[in-house]
Amino acid sequence: MLPTLFISHGAPNVALYDSPARRFMESYGATLPKPKAILSVSAHFMTEAPVVIADEHPGMIYDFGGFERELYEKVYPAPGEPELARLVAERLISTGLEAHLAVDRGYDHGTWVPLSLIYPQADIPVVQLSIQPRLDPAHHFHVGQALQGLAAEGVLVMASGSITHNLGEVFDRKRGGLVPRDAPPAPWAVEFTEWFTARLEAGAVADLLDYRRLAPHAVRSHPTDDHLLPIFVALGAAGEGLRTEHVHASGQYGSLMMDAYAFHPAAEDVRRVA
Repeated sequence: MLPTLFISHGAPNVALYDSPARRFMESYGATLPKPKAILSVSAHFMTEAPVVIADEHPGMIYDFGGFERELYEKVYPAPGEPELARLVAERLISTGLEAHLAVDRGYDHGTWVPLSLIYPQADIPVVQLSIQPRLDPAHHFHVGQALQGLAAEGVLVMASGSITHNLGEVFDRKRGGLVPRDAPPAPWAVEFTEWFTARLEAGAVADLLDYRRLAPHAVRSHPTDDHLLPIFVALGAAGEGLRTEHVHASGQYGSLMMDAYAFHPAAEDVRRVA
């Protein structure tokens, strides 16, 4: 059965340069059963209430500035899947959540950057589901719970964000530019990621939902928690008794940790590939 995923997508130019994170994403898709569709929950799609995109042929959104010209020329031509979009909205509504369908919104880089590496053939339909940055992790966990069972139906739930995300720390204030891509991870970013990983592997959902109070360097790691909210959707969608597989660990720019996790149903055996 398919797991649910959390992928740290990093800076958009992870799609251009060799790195451990890029190599992981390029090889990871081949280790999974091929899904019939993908539900992408991107940190870059923010709305007041859950919105599901029902376009048949989504376009592209280049929602970043100051990066290499090649990025603005990339196209990920995967089709949409309106029927899946309607199913997702119905399941959210059936659990008491508000949900809306929308069209004319393309793939943001939280969706197309990781998918262009994991599934470069772009032959799997993709539906996008928004996050609610004004609402807490518990809300997003509830959203995920409403989506339990999608994996058994062949739908890959891919949450896309970043296990740490403090863009202010990515800039070298002394030099007035970016920290080098291969700079060693900052101790505070490592400590936060290790705490979060340990709680994931222990199944300590209550601690994770309260991470801003309990985790070391939580606010420094996430001045706002939009880039971590997708992971709670993936956790909820995996179901009770899930097992966590830490499928990748690396860092970029000194403070952007690129860790990725697969959440498996309780009955499945899991191997760790750190």
